[in-house]
Amino acid sequence: MDKTNFKHKIQLSVRNYEIDWQGIVHNAIYLHYFEVGRVQYLTDIGATVDINSINSSSKVVLVRNEIDYRMPARFRDVLNIYSRISAIRNTSFDFESILENNATQEIVGENKAVHVWLDPRTSRPTPVPQEFRNLVRRYEGERCRIEPYTIVV
Repeated sequence: MDKTNFKHKIQLSVRNYEIDWQGIVHNAIYLHYFEVGRVQYLTDIGATVDINSINSSSKVVLVRNEIDYRMPARFRDVLNIYSRISAIRNTSFDFESILENNATQEIVGENKAVHVWLDPRTSRPTPVPQEFRNLVRRYEGERCRIEPYTIVV
């Protein structure tokens, strides 16, 4: 992943309870770090994020979550989390994220997460709403590939 494609960045510090018996961040914690970045990204672009959904008329589920571990993070490391939506298809969208050690600028890990928009009544895939597409387009511009909105029958 090319870091220059990312506009959104937050920071966090590794806490003591995130460390495993080897003295490094436990592999499962990386999922949490990437999720923190995604939720803050959505909030910062103006999407409504609440306990049940991105907005009140739909729900979004994570269907794929890939991590490439590059190097370990340790207690008190300050990490930069870069997040972006790289593509929106008809009923799904892709998040990409980079986890970077702030002090060394070394890549700690990379993540790709695929989300599917569901109809809350049927739990069947439904098109990603135009309003959400517009929020992402305004923030990402041409860095995000957005396919046309089509009705699912």
